[in-house]
Amino acid sequence: MFENLSERLDKIFRNLRGKGYLTEDNIKAGLREVRMALLEADVNFRIVKNFIAEVEKRALGVEVMKSLTPGQQVVKIVYEQLVNLMDTEGFQFKVFNNRLTKVMLVGLQGSGKTTACAKLAAFYRKKGIKPMLVACDVYRPAAVDQLKILGKQIGIPVVSEDTKNVLKIADSALSMADKEMVNLLIFDTAGRLHIDEPMMEEVARLKTHIKPDYIFFVADATTGQDAVTIAKEFYDKLAFDAVILTKLDGDARGGAALSIKAVTGKPVAFVGIGEKISDLEIFYPDRMASRILGMGDVLTLIEKAEEAIDMEAEEKLARKMLKNQFTLNDFLKQLQSIKKMGSLESIIRMIPGLGRKLPADLKIDDKALKHIEAIIQSMTEKEREHPEIINGSRRLRIAKGCGLSVTEVNRLLRQFEEMKKMLKKVNTPQGRKHIERMMGGNRPEI
Repeated sequence: MFENLSERLDKIFRNLRGKGYLTEDNIKAGLREVRMALLEADVNFRIVKNFIAEVEKRALGVEVMKSLTPGQQVVKIVYEQLVNLMDTEGFQFKVFNNRLTKVMLVGLQGSGKTTACAKLAAFYRKKGIKPMLVACDVYRPAAVDQLKILGKQIGIPVVSEDTKNVLKIADSALSMADKEMVNLLIFDTAGRLHIDEPMMEEVARLKTHIKPDYIFFVADATTGQDAVTIAKEFYDKLAFDAVILTKLDGDARGGAALSIKAVTGKPVAFVGIGEKISDLEIFYPDRMASRILGMGDVLTLIEKAEEAIDMEAEEKLARKMLKNQFTLNDFLKQLQSIKKMGSLESIIRMIPGLGRKLPADLKIDDKALKHIEAIIQSMTEKEREHPEIINGSRRLRIAKGCGLSVTEVNRLLRQFEEMKKMLKKVNTPQGRKHIERMMGGNRPEI
């Protein structure tokens, strides 16, 4: 996400930071380039104009001109203005486990609304909330079936009726939610390929009927300014509370994310960053500004790691590594934990300093991880625990079992042996102290 914008801004700020001191001309020239970068990222031109004016006013002030690191001060100002531009102003989506919260998702057909319903339900079930989905998109072919399939995949019930009367469907859902003691009821509403009065009237009637606690407008980030224009029209008709921005992983520009709050006055609450049901994040303006400026996003990376990794198991694994008892089974578990955190590319781009060094158009293929997983899963339990017994015939059998070449099997075994040699070197007084610090000072029994 934001690859094009990030790359442009990185070049501009690298040039500013490279100067020992800045003049008014330097700053104005740099901000002209920032202005072009934002416009090319499809950010609303009025927003760009106001943004640059505010940055310039601060950049030409004492805080920059008399600073020892003026280039860095300009970057800091741009960062702060980006955060202000996307500010959620304290908006929180509050779901309680002792009462029902009703949510409507609205938007155009094709924006990812139905998938967003399932993602939102799965996101809050992880937090101990009991969700239920309601199929009120009764016009789009297969919309109800799509929601049922998604609900089945994640084990969340879906309420649907053999009728086009959405109010009747809503009443059934409310009755069932009461019986099942559901905490979160999510209504998937009808969308169209364009805004029309009948659609708006029906959604407005549903809103009046169920009195939702929250209405989220679902916008496709890849449509840029079209998403912002449509959001404004929806807000004028329905006064939604916040935005769910989908397909942000496919948006190399970022115009919608940077414009939608300023145009509608309503913040982005969640972003979809992939096709998996788990690919939904709470939107944090400060973290997004860090990503845009190529500074990484350590907090989100830590949160993903905490969700995906069993810390107690990791501590046991660290002790095994110190004793040089790391096996292919352990390696497989590590890979599976990494996969839960998302794609390799998304993880790398969150690491400060590393993400900005990657080319904007770089696509890191996750097939390598899948191949390693397939090779290890084609081994017997004994082979995973004792890879030294894997001879030529066993390698051939493993290769056939996973559908890969013997060369790839050999490469994995060779890399694993090199890793074990490296771990053995770590098992020195100095290496142990380093790992102890990483484990929080707990000295393992060796």
